[in-house]
Amino acid sequence: MGKHRRKKNKSRSDDNDAPRKRLDKKLYESELERVQGELVKLQTWVKEKGLKVVVIFEGRDAAGKGGVIKRIIERVSPRIFRVVALGTPSDREKTQWYFQRYVSHLPAAGEVVLFDRSWYNRAGVERVMGFCSDAEYHEFLRSCPQFEQMLTLSGILLVKYWFSVSDQEQEARFEARISDPTKWWKLSPMDMESRARWVDYSRAKDEMFVHTDTSFAPWYVVDADDKRRARLNCIGHLLSLIPYKDLTPKPPKLPPRQKGRGYKRPPKSAQRMVEDRYA
Repeated sequence: MGKHRRKKNKSRSDDNDAPRKRLDKKLYESELERVQGELVKLQTWVKEKGLKVVVIFEGRDAAGKGGVIKRIIERVSPRIFRVVALGTPSDREKTQWYFQRYVSHLPAAGEVVLFDRSWYNRAGVERVMGFCSDAEYHEFLRSCPQFEQMLTLSGILLVKYWFSVSDQEQEARFEARISDPTKWWKLSPMDMESRARWVDYSRAKDEMFVHTDTSFAPWYVVDADDKRRARLNCIGHLLSLIPYKDLTPKPPKLPPRQKGRGYKRPPKSAQRMVEDRYA
């Protein structure tokens, strides 16, 4: 097994430094358009070269994981970029090898799989909420690096991001969700409980890093207090990890339209047309 990396600097807590000014919206939108264009180039490279990429997004609730995933997949093909967000395991899955239900979602050649939370549930919510035994938890910390090394040795590029958000910013985002009924679905009872157990989650995350921040599958921490910066920084970093070239093909030419050959479209009155509500 590869040796675990020992950081020389002090371990970073989830409490960030003094808040910075939010990134300018116009700059953000301009840069987002640019990096999304690069993602389109990257997907062509991944497909042509048969690469297999797994990207894991972890972090506290309301840290912005879903936001960056949404921006990554906004302009790319869903046949190349797939998002995996698994729910609570079934009774049958609970009896399987812990990593088994994740294995079936791993990429084939020419695919990028984005895990919106992952097997690290065991080291986070399951540990803090008591959904796994101490023995299961410690076995995970022992076997997870072995599992991830098997993935990397098989040719999978494994990238792991932890979205770090401060106590104050998380509270502000929770309050914003509470005040907007269209966002209530984002606040599960588990989310609320995670807020109440902030310190327990911090300790679990620190312990997880000690065992799983390895040379072959390191953790990359994204400062997520500013959503705009976090999205651009994460996407830019991901692009930097995969050397690629622009293989964008030339624009296709539209073929001439087939002649009518006596065909007549049926009148709209003969069809169930959706009502125009904005006439």
